[in-house]
Amino acid sequence: MLISIVYSLLHTLMVLRLSFCTTLEIPHFFCELSQFIKLACSDALINNILIYVAVFVFGAISTSGIFFSYFHIVSSVLRIPSSEGKHKTFSTCGSHLSVVSLFYGTGFWVYINSAVTDSGRNTVVASVMYSVFPQMLNPFIYSLRNRDMKEALSKLLSRITFLV
Repeated sequence: MLISIVYSLLHTLMVLRLSFCTTLEIPHFFCELSQFIKLACSDALINNILIYVAVFVFGAISTSGIFFSYFHIVSSVLRIPSSEGKHKTFSTCGSHLSVVSLFYGTGFWVYINSAVTDSGRNTVVASVMYSVFPQMLNPFIYSLRNRDMKEALSKLLSRITFLV
């Protein structure tokens, strides 16, 4: 939480130094920082550099924390004597890791995509993927650990395969 506060305060203070034209409109349904900075009439090079440095630093801190945690989880799980206990634990960790990867992967794609292309449509799609998709799939991914849910999904997939 502290990292989020520092990150948002850093960008808020940096945006205050920019000047904006009065006739511009943000072509999104929410205000994303990289698109907001593109609307500035003044030079925003420092802000763009700050975005990439902050994403790299804070992303590296978060990612290293996740890898450190999973290293300790895996080393602890490997000490469990029963194979059923290992399978259950790895199943839970796999679900969590897939949600985290989806969140970070789409977020990384948003920043890289906005830097490489100037396509408004691609940026909107990437932003929706980053803000909506991981949260929408989170309950589904965790419910796949349930045996009944797995059976229902396999029946659905077999019906779809049968229809095709």
